[in-house]
Amino acid sequence: MHTFAPDTAAADFTTFMTSFTEDVAFGAEDPGTVIDRYYVPDFVQYNDGLRLDRAKLVDHVRPVRKNVRDYRYEVHEAVMNGNHLAVRYTLHAVTRKNRTVRTQVYTFADLSADGRISRIDQITRILPEEQA
Repeated sequence: MHTFAPDTAAADFTTFMTSFTEDVAFGAEDPGTVIDRYYVPDFVQYNDGLRLDRAKLVDHVRPVRKNVRDYRYEVHEAVMNGNHLAVRYTLHAVTRKNRTVRTQVYTFADLSADGRISRIDQITRILPEEQA
């Protein structure tokens, strides 16, 4: 069970996403089993207008195991109202080819009573690479 509270929404979201990413990207379990732990069975996710159900999300996360070496979440703000969560964050991911990809994400999520995701509406954009 995952817990989210209005006064700790940013930290709760970071914990949730870090745990999910560790399990899905670096764990040995089947991605579907991991997704079932974090999402209700009939969830729906819209990412940049594309609809993902469970099967499509499983297909989407499989390559993560091959391509992601490291990551971190930088939560800029998070607001919670009842079971609704709004979060603005940046995902920093390092690929197996040693490329750092920064993605700005705006997430609006509905949570079930047990803390799993029942719906996500998400908008993303890739940020320019930082110059050394």
